[in-house]
Amino acid sequence: MVSTNPYNDFLKECQMALQNSIATLHLSIPAISFSLDAPPSPEFGELTSTISFEIGKKIKQQPRSLAKQIVSSIDVKDFPLMSAAKFAGTGYINFYANFAELSKITIDSTLALNDAYGHVQTEKPKNVIVEHTSANPISPINIGKARNPILGDALARILAARGHAVFRHFYIDDVGRQTAVVAYGYKKLGRPSLKEKPDHEIGLIYTLTSCIIEIIRLKLALEKQRNVSTEIKQKLQMQLEDWSSIAAELKGKHPRLFTELLEKISEDKDTENLINKLNQAYEAGEEEAKGLVREVCQLSLDGIKETLTNAEIFFDSWDWESEFTWNSDVTKTLKALKKTGYAFQEGPVLEFDADKVAEDYKLKHMLGIKDDHEIPSLTLTRADGTTLYTTRDIPYSLWKFRKADKVINVVGMEQKLPQQQLKLALWALGYANHAKNLTHFAHNLVTLPGYKMSSRRGRYITFDEVMKEAVKRAREEVEKRSPQLSKEEKERISRIVGIGALKYALIEVDPTKRVVFTWDRVINFERNSAPYIQYSYARSRSILRRVKETPKKFDYSLLTKPLEHDIIWELARYPEVFIISAENFKPNTIADHANLLADKFNSFYTAFPVIKAKPEALSEARLGLVKAVSIVLRNSLSLLGIIAPEKM
Repeated sequence: MVSTNPYNDFLKECQMALQNSIATLHLSIPAISFSLDAPPSPEFGELTSTISFEIGKKIKQQPRSLAKQIVSSIDVKDFPLMSAAKFAGTGYINFYANFAELSKITIDSTLALNDAYGHVQTEKPKNVIVEHTSANPISPINIGKARNPILGDALARILAARGHAVFRHFYIDDVGRQTAVVAYGYKKLGRPSLKEKPDHEIGLIYTLTSCIIEIIRLKLALEKQRNVSTEIKQKLQMQLEDWSSIAAELKGKHPRLFTELLEKISEDKDTENLINKLNQAYEAGEEEAKGLVREVCQLSLDGIKETLTNAEIFFDSWDWESEFTWNSDVTKTLKALKKTGYAFQEGPVLEFDADKVAEDYKLKHMLGIKDDHEIPSLTLTRADGTTLYTTRDIPYSLWKFRKADKVINVVGMEQKLPQQQLKLALWALGYANHAKNLTHFAHNLVTLPGYKMSSRRGRYITFDEVMKEAVKRAREEVEKRSPQLSKEEKERISRIVGIGALKYALIEVDPTKRVVFTWDRVINFERNSAPYIQYSYARSRSILRRVKETPKKFDYSLLTKPLEHDIIWELARYPEVFIISAENFKPNTIADHANLLADKFNSFYTAFPVIKAKPEALSEARLGLVKAVSIVLRNSLSLLGIIAPEKM
């Protein structure tokens, strides 16, 4: 018998045993929970129930007495995966697995299903768009932002393995002041041919241009504010001094480029006006502006694509934000919002009353907002007529829903409010179902101890740099551990290990928690890390390579050691862990389980022989166990976008 979820098979037997017992004892009471949980210690079995406490409250009977009655009426002979049911403490009911049977169904199923083991298919497959990364094409992806593509890619892999039709989208944020700034600076330099990686060079042009025009703006503001209060002048002066120190730092690092840009930009009398006009012209789709801004964005995007390819992260669609302004979708959306009655003029600015929508449709609870909290209004258009990112995101979302049943936006936690406002705008427009099926997959920041990143100062560590360093550090470890490998093998394995280490480090922490990035945690062969799990996998494959052929049948009753049972239990649990990960958008649960299984396996590897185990039937059974471990470790890593190397 092949099972897609051995853990669930055992769980159902335990639930059925409880149901039958309660019916036999005539204790059937409405609204009883048959949920079971992991006990605090292995001595209390594999699953435990608190049902006697629930029933005891309702019929005013002691839970311990009830637990005794329930257990005494359970005949384990009726349940092949169960060895015993016992009561404990003040009324807990503990269930113990029949490991001879659980081993058979788990290992046989793992070997039979192989790549598909654990990846339980959903009964309701959907078309799902996972939009992630969506980096602004004005600079390279830095390590602080690298968590987004890595989490987004893992989530897409997990949902695809669950049976959904998943499409990966990158939303190119090419409309707005920032792209106008970098395009302006790029034009001032004569649209130069780039010699280095394009996103790095474009990022530098943006940083220098932004700094120079900000200093010019502050100087002009100070001149105009001669007759205002000292407090305002002091504030402007402090800002100018701050930017001047940034300029000094940037000029020291890039003297030629900084000087050239300063000279060229200083030729213009009203820099701010020129940038604003370029921004307006690009949003309006004027040909000259389109040619310039698209050229800069495409150059940067080419570099970003190269970075993502190196990280083995790919997309099905690259969606330009500007297309939705040029094809009038944004204009149509604004007209539709005005008709809802929730859009209002605040002087020259158009606002959207998000709070009133939430109040009228009673949506605050659904959005996780307290009833007394007022949701700020969403600015739809500025005084100059240009739109904001969230405004443009509304027609983009409608476009995505024409292609998908569910849309998942992988966006930082700091975007919580705009994502809420987006849902409310969809609701106001009559797309309640879209709003319900739009998910904000929020994630926290990545920080580096002792290093403060600042995009203003051009002080950030790129994802490219971190990948290069990760591969270098992995190479040092591979050299120490496997000096006999060829140069080509070492380079290939170092890349697999280095990139895998980075991905795991940014996935294994709960998405809502901050990642503190340290190299001693990332490249670690001894504990919770991708290299540790990869090494465990390579170790299992090394054992299997030493035998000509893994036997087809095993005597599972010989696997009697507690550590063997621990491994079998984790193998059985893998499909359930996968389901939880897919349904709750928690890639970190896959990482946690893989690490736990690697821990159990390495302890087993140290404690017991496999090939030399006696009798021969025990050796064969352990070989089956090792092969099952290798399959689950490989399948787990694959979901995270990490390669499992045969050798390390």
